[in-house]
Amino acid sequence: MRETMAAKAVKPGSASGSDLSPRRTVSSVLVHLVVIGAAVLIGFPFFYMLSTSLKTVKEVYTIPMVILPAQPQWRNFVEVWNLLPFGRFTFNSVVYTVSITVGEFMMGLMAGYAFARLRFPKKDLIFFLVLLTFLIPSEITLIPRFIMLKQLNWINTYPGLIVPELSSAFATFLLREHFQSLPDELFDAAKIDGAGYFRQLMQLALPLSKPIVSTLLLLAFVAHWNAYMWPLVVTNSQSMRTLPIGVQSLRDVFEFPEWQYIMAGATIVVMPLVALFLIAQKQFIEGAVQGALKG
Repeated sequence: MRETMAAKAVKPGSASGSDLSPRRTVSSVLVHLVVIGAAVLIGFPFFYMLSTSLKTVKEVYTIPMVILPAQPQWRNFVEVWNLLPFGRFTFNSVVYTVSITVGEFMMGLMAGYAFARLRFPKKDLIFFLVLLTFLIPSEITLIPRFIMLKQLNWINTYPGLIVPELSSAFATFLLREHFQSLPDELFDAAKIDGAGYFRQLMQLALPLSKPIVSTLLLLAFVAHWNAYMWPLVVTNSQSMRTLPIGVQSLRDVFEFPEWQYIMAGATIVVMPLVALFLIAQKQFIEGAVQGALKG
């Protein structure tokens, strides 16, 4: 009797045997095709940039388009590095990006923890005002900030580049929401042990927030490394320019665009970000998943 029932359960043509399995297979194939198509669409511009950076000028302007260079021109990177002071551009980008990323994170860390765990008058109102800054496009504040920096004699200086960019409503918001999601019992136990607010933050909250912190630092680093508008407005000499502005300046060096050099410069800008993501991708994915689950 039991054998007969088992045979009916796995009988070919049943819903669990022949109907659902092909449907799942087709669905899985479609999902994979969509993912592959999206990967190709997203990855092709990067591939074309890298390929063009290794071409000769003849291959760049050949029609139909040459996908791969006949012989990679690695000297394009050396030539573009020497055409403009790319060493100085790189130094400026590192100073600008690292300083703002660290400063923005520290201010967001302190403010986020204060809004999440401390009690003080008008806390919700102040946090609401912080969130209102999301509604203000950064372009609107360019002129007021420029006038203020001019009065301080900070135009074309590192303080002028860095200080106005140190605050971040996004970092404050993200860390505040994360700190609020941590169990209250942990902080109550820390208070009983005599830990103050700063010790609770550094020894309790921060170690439990590594995925979120890694994600925030990576996003901030990428955003400021690629920043173009603010460094362009506040600097007026090559000695203070950053890499994105340096790549744009390559178009003014030649009578007509030498795209192999421009793409080589763009590759120089992008490669540190690719290396950083490959190093921190595990923490980035964990932070993204953690934020999605809590959201």
